[in-house]
Amino acid sequence: MQRGFFIAGQWRFFDDAERFDIAEPATGKPVGTTLLAAETHIDQAVEAAVAAAPVMAEMAASERAAILERTAALMIEREYDMAVLLTREQGKPVADNIKEIRFGAEVLRYYAGEAVRLGGSLRPASAPDIRNLVTRHPVGVCAAIVPWNYPVDLYCWKVGPAIAAGCPLVVKSPHETPFAIGMFVDCLHEAGLPAGAIADLPGLGPVAGAALSRHPKIRMISATASIAAGQDIMRNAAGNLKKVSLELGGHAPFIVMPDADIEAAARAAHRRGFSNMGQICITVNRILVAREVHRDFADCLGALAEATELGNGLEDGVAYGPVLNPSVIRRVEAHKKDALDKGATLLAGGFAPKDGAFGHGHFYRPTVIDNAPLDSMPMSEETYGPLVGIAPFDGVEDMLAMANGLEYGLAAYLYGGDLGRLWAIAEKLEFGAIGVNVNDTSELQAPFGGWKMSGMGRELGPEGLDAFLETKHLKMRLPAAF
Repeated sequence: MQRGFFIAGQWRFFDDAERFDIAEPATGKPVGTTLLAAETHIDQAVEAAVAAAPVMAEMAASERAAILERTAALMIEREYDMAVLLTREQGKPVADNIKEIRFGAEVLRYYAGEAVRLGGSLRPASAPDIRNLVTRHPVGVCAAIVPWNYPVDLYCWKVGPAIAAGCPLVVKSPHETPFAIGMFVDCLHEAGLPAGAIADLPGLGPVAGAALSRHPKIRMISATASIAAGQDIMRNAAGNLKKVSLELGGHAPFIVMPDADIEAAARAAHRRGFSNMGQICITVNRILVAREVHRDFADCLGALAEATELGNGLEDGVAYGPVLNPSVIRRVEAHKKDALDKGATLLAGGFAPKDGAFGHGHFYRPTVIDNAPLDSMPMSEETYGPLVGIAPFDGVEDMLAMANGLEYGLAAYLYGGDLGRLWAIAEKLEFGAIGVNVNDTSELQAPFGGWKMSGMGRELGPEGLDAFLETKHLKMRLPAAF
């Protein structure tokens, strides 16, 4: 299987492009090869997008909406094949990938509806003969950087509002997982998106991502990336003062109050901590537990982690698969070692199984570290792998200092019995989204994004359109009627 670049409405292959080989995380078997974009390829894609910009801007909102609806329908028709391909390149179980693709389709349908609701407003004026009209317009050629953990879904988060707003989009897709995205791009093309309105080029962040973020003809860039990558994007984007929307790293606290249902909270933490092997920006990283229930919770979570069955995500019934590549395992090992060296206790996991079929893939047992010091790596840095750390707290003030003490501010989770008290605590948490007795903070009609170093701007909801639009104020004086 070979992946090229989608530019100006067609797949193109370049002899001068570097190549990257992709293998199944579960077996090591080859999946295929993708080209890696250089700056010259990015330039060609941007020029095609510049030509498509007036076509997109002048297209009726209903026509843009119809393209999104047709794309969503094509995704659902092909969801199984797309999910299997995504499992082969990324590792997540097929059932999880089907959920990802279905949610991506829902995102497109949502922004199809938002496209036809875009409008302006008539504002109050300083004099009776003055009228103030405020209208919204596409910002122009936009760029996007999509990660490998949920590539189809997060692609939809960016392309949906871009098309709804009337903006062409040049995407640096993840070189680690480009094949299912290729199927999605085909859906967009078959749905009638004008040539040049979408370009897709797998590539490396320091090369293709940097070229996009500093390109003078790109007016806005949306990226899901690490904090360090986001800082580079901002520096590069300063050259032409691009609009920037960044969803960056997370380090979500999972807070367990004394009156929480311990078993329910442990099950929720287990799923959110080890789904996709912890390779999620809103995964549970550090678990803060009231000292009164610390032991019970830790024992329950440790037992759940020990009982977790791993397997090849292509097999029926498998809920937990491999990590993406050996670098994830090395990072988890480093975080585990740092915590244990500083006095923590290993409750579950902590090793890469090598017996049988596991020896051919990138598997790592779900790992629970108890009494993890706050200065240890699992409690202070994003692990982005199957490891969670637990620390007890004494009282709400102690807990809030622990929860808010890091530079991250993407998501947090809060479990307890007294909803009024939980609401009051949630008001004090410095995060863009907080799950109260629920272990997922993403919701199609609500904004998603971070505080502090976890980013700026929002995706999803009507707020997801804002980055792709500019406002215009039209002030006019009415002539005398008589």
